[in-house]
Amino acid sequence: MNFRFSWFLVTLFVTPSFTIFAQTRPYAGFVYPAGGQQGTSFAVKAGGQGISPVTGIELTGKGVTARVVENFKRIGPQEITLLKDQLKELKEGTKVPDAVTATLIERVEKRIEEYCNRPASMALADLAFLEISIAADATPGRREIRLVTPTGISNPLAFHVGQLPESTRKPMLTAPFQVLGKEELSLRKRPEEEIERPIKLPSTVNGQIASGEVNRYRFQARKSQRIVISALARDLIPFIADAVPGWFQPVLALYDANGREIAYEDDFRFKPDPVILFEVPADGEYVAEISDAIHRGREDFIYRMTVGELPYLTGVFPLGGTAGATQSVKIEGWNLEGAEILYPAAGCSPGLHAVSVKKGGKFSNPLPYALDSLPELLEVEPNDPTSPPQKVTLPVIVNGHIGKPNDWDVFTFEGKAKQSVAIAVSARRLDSPLDSVIKIAAPDGTLLALNDDYEDLAAGANTHHADSYALLTLPQDGPYKVHLGDTLRSGGSEYGYRLLLTGAQPDFELRVSPSSTTILGKPNTLLTVHVARHDGYSGPIAISLQNPPPGVIFSPVTIAPGKTSVRITLKCEPAAVGKSVDLEFIGTATIGGHPVHRPAVPSEDRM
Repeated sequence: MNFRFSWFLVTLFVTPSFTIFAQTRPYAGFVYPAGGQQGTSFAVKAGGQGISPVTGIELTGKGVTARVVENFKRIGPQEITLLKDQLKELKEGTKVPDAVTATLIERVEKRIEEYCNRPASMALADLAFLEISIAADATPGRREIRLVTPTGISNPLAFHVGQLPESTRKPMLTAPFQVLGKEELSLRKRPEEEIERPIKLPSTVNGQIASGEVNRYRFQARKSQRIVISALARDLIPFIADAVPGWFQPVLALYDANGREIAYEDDFRFKPDPVILFEVPADGEYVAEISDAIHRGREDFIYRMTVGELPYLTGVFPLGGTAGATQSVKIEGWNLEGAEILYPAAGCSPGLHAVSVKKGGKFSNPLPYALDSLPELLEVEPNDPTSPPQKVTLPVIVNGHIGKPNDWDVFTFEGKAKQSVAIAVSARRLDSPLDSVIKIAAPDGTLLALNDDYEDLAAGANTHHADSYALLTLPQDGPYKVHLGDTLRSGGSEYGYRLLLTGAQPDFELRVSPSSTTILGKPNTLLTVHVARHDGYSGPIAISLQNPPPGVIFSPVTIAPGKTSVRITLKCEPAAVGKSVDLEFIGTATIGGHPVHRPAVPSEDRM
């Protein structure tokens, strides 16, 4: 999972000691709820490993503040017996406890209530209770939250700032380990009102799914309303510890007042988080239901579900444009009439950005939008195999779509013998459902290359590398043809793509993991720098630390030719004791006789 910060956060502590203890980086397994409404303050429960005590909270963006209320470190049977004895003494010691004693009784009771002798996951057994406040003018959207402890800073988790009224179910207690043949013992007993809740549209609801559990929400809707029911779950926590499979797979179902199922979704196109788009057939009550696909659950099976007649983008075209130019797209989706399209800010550099819309003061979901510096043009139909191919001149990016099932788009360019050419499709990584396949034919019709899927090592949490790529050296002068289609022979207006045709441009991208680290009780720590090589670059890459702060020592290393990673060591001296510093690693290579510098982007290796 990649987190594209411009900084790299490292906490450095040096403890003078003759004995060195192994230290585990704090791990945050969940925060619940994973967001809240603008202008509100609310309680948050966090679980993880090595997070007791939490001494601070790091949140990206402005307008959100947090404080730590209480920490519960995992304890065993002996400690819980002592706590129960203490509670008994406190209650028997006075008939009318004073304020201090009453507070202590309340805390002990809460700790006993939260105790689980054998948790479903030890990686969630440490608990922290927080209070988060969101300013009324805080920018809506996704943030990242980290837990700060005396031994370091945790991995980041998603945290959303919402615009709608929110409701949150009571946080569940630590789930017990399921014993084979006795799985029913892990089921929690809920009061009837926690099984189904009434909500008023539009609304965002927060919940956790326990083993074998279903959460329901009842609401009123009017005929012809275009209701969007969208869930975030895998988006919040892409991979979870000690689970098979290693993620929460939410499913949505919609019922009418008579209990008849009228809609069901277990994903949205290729995305695992489901969305139901529903036009209401008649006035009345409806029930939205969410559960896990195979009925698992525990405290990190967290969701945020939004229900309402809200703007929702299902596609934009084209999927990108020229950096620095005025952008213009056509949008598809629900409840978009009269919506204002929000483009990347003027002056944005080439790279991945986002397009969304705003209607009635409410923002839609964002969709990825690519900016580039190369010439761009639109696909022109007809350009299928039975028609003349569309002529293009390299370098170019063609914006098009596979407009119907079994469609192929064909392009032709003039090539030279021994010319190195790169051909790449950007579609799935830009949220298009297109599963591309490309074929490149020589002037004599010989098939030179065919590619369906190409692994992009810089694609973050994407687990299906459906975009195509080919790098080839042309055998002769003449016109070459590029055929582009969908592997499953599907098509439609939403099957957009960006087809890059250019001379090979050897390059590389860097990732460094983890995205924060701690030096505690020892003089050094190890990190890993990963490289994604592009267009055939296989040479060495020198890794250096830019402007190291006092007390931080780094010896430059080199990623060997053809290798995809290298381990690096950070050392510290007394000057760095107790400080939190930002570090920036740079990779340098000589490509085509010129030095090329690329930053190492902080990232988390989640699986």
